[in-house]
Amino acid sequence: MEIIIRLLLGLSALIARSWTLSWCIYRLHGMRLIGPPEERIWYFAYGANMHDRAFREWRGMRPSEWRVGWVRGYRLRFNLQGWPRARAAPANLHADPQAGVWGVLYAITCRDLVRLDASEGVPYWRYRPQWVLAEDIDGKTLRAVTYVAPGKQADGRPSLRYITMLREGARAHSLPEHYIRFLDQVKHAR
Repeated sequence: MEIIIRLLLGLSALIARSWTLSWCIYRLHGMRLIGPPEERIWYFAYGANMHDRAFREWRGMRPSEWRVGWVRGYRLRFNLQGWPRARAAPANLHADPQAGVWGVLYAITCRDLVRLDASEGVPYWRYRPQWVLAEDIDGKTLRAVTYVAPGKQADGRPSLRYITMLREGARAHSLPEHYIRFLDQVKHAR
């Protein structure tokens, strides 16, 4: 299974290099690419992409700007199937009108988003891009894209490695102390 996932991600990364090919693949999956390739958009990271190693090094993203931000109407859940099975649960957003999730807003291009999509399995499986209204730390509202997936009813536990990335990313970007305490209280899988 892991080999198949790696092959799909590799193929997806290859396709992501071509805007035209990506446009065709997205259409086949009932999705649309947004804007011209070089248009600047905001991406809201709430999981591992808050960590510079994941976002900048592993995924090769070079945001032109970043800001601390949050999105109302969602809460952070760990209700996705991770790898290895039943021993890790990645982050996800779940609609909840009473909640809010903190994260990092990155300014990237539409072309960057297609490359990021490829690293997250879009448009093939799990996550789907979703537009949200985010608020930066100064209270400015920004339209941003983030990833949401249909999750399981029950939450699992993230791996220690994964939740450590969220905690380190939150600290490195100076997310609010109360949110860092919340992340510190998340129990990890053994």
